[in-house]
Amino acid sequence: MNKWLRALVVLLLLVMGLAAIAGLLGRSSAPPAVDSAALLTIYSTTDLADFAPVIEDFERAYPDISVNYVELDASPLYQRFLREQAAGRPVADVMLSSAMDLQTKLVNDGYVMPHVSQNALALPNWARWRNEAFGFTFEPAVMVYNTRAMAGRPMPRSRRELLDAIRSDHSFWSGGVGTYDIATSSVGYLLASQDMRLSNEYSALLKAFGDVGVRREDNTATLLDELRRGELKVGYNLLGSYARRLIKDGAKLTIVYPGDYTLALLRTAVIPKSAPNPRAAHLFLEYLLSLPGQRTLETRTGLRAIRGEVSEEQGHRALSQFQVGEMRPITIGPGLLVYLDAQKRRGLLENWIGLVGPPAENPARPDH
Repeated sequence: MNKWLRALVVLLLLVMGLAAIAGLLGRSSAPPAVDSAALLTIYSTTDLADFAPVIEDFERAYPDISVNYVELDASPLYQRFLREQAAGRPVADVMLSSAMDLQTKLVNDGYVMPHVSQNALALPNWARWRNEAFGFTFEPAVMVYNTRAMAGRPMPRSRRELLDAIRSDHSFWSGGVGTYDIATSSVGYLLASQDMRLSNEYSALLKAFGDVGVRREDNTATLLDELRRGELKVGYNLLGSYARRLIKDGAKLTIVYPGDYTLALLRTAVIPKSAPNPRAAHLFLEYLLSLPGQRTLETRTGLRAIRGEVSEEQGHRALSQFQVGEMRPITIGPGLLVYLDAQKRRGLLENWIGLVGPPAENPARPDH
């Protein structure tokens, strides 16, 4: 065998070896070793109580990586990251946020590094953008009712039905409707921008909310707590995962997927270019998008997996039993940047406040 043939054989063996390693990663089999002990810092909008099984499973697979999980609301997470970038002191290795538009803006502004793998490419096209932003959960925005308060009454199952119910009985609904304050909630603002685009009923529904003194809060957890205590009768556009957890724990709540259409938000993962531990960050994202990681999300947390292959009877496909209307996943991509434009944002906020009325102090909460 001459030297050129020997060189060709060596090159082929090298390529085959690299391909085999890539295939193993793509199938999420035995995890690759980490060179040395690492601290992985995750900024996240997901409650630790929901996400803890994912962290535990990842640390079990990678015992040389310890996870530092920092829980933040969406807008503070985004602002904190930008402050740390400006100061030249990056902290976050991975950022997980329900504010898809803010994550998309980070990609658009050049703060994010790509992640390419078979698991990433297995996501639906609407759940990834530029190999830099990845949806890892499928989160329907739902209406949640206090079951006891609605006893003997039909539960409205669409925006039109809720609008008609409020118009026909103001006294029953007065003070009993809650939703996001879109001026302070990034998730609420994102959902409102989609409703404005999709629904012919939304403006009239907001006006009805204003007429009965809608309660506005910054997050789903607060609204669900008020529903659980009976202070609210319905919460609009809430994230269903938190409601499912409370129901599992015995809360008398009922989830309704709006029959005209149901928006589905994607919790989104990105890896900053400035990540102090990029290798650990890529390993975590690869785990999160893999079938084992998705199964952990689906079976051990209140969250819905994005990958339908996890099970025909689990994940977002299982939602079909609740559906009357169309499920509308919000697509990751430049379309989300439209309503982050300062003029567009000002216009949407002014319109929203004009319909529901100016913000006011929430009424005093009864002792429970």
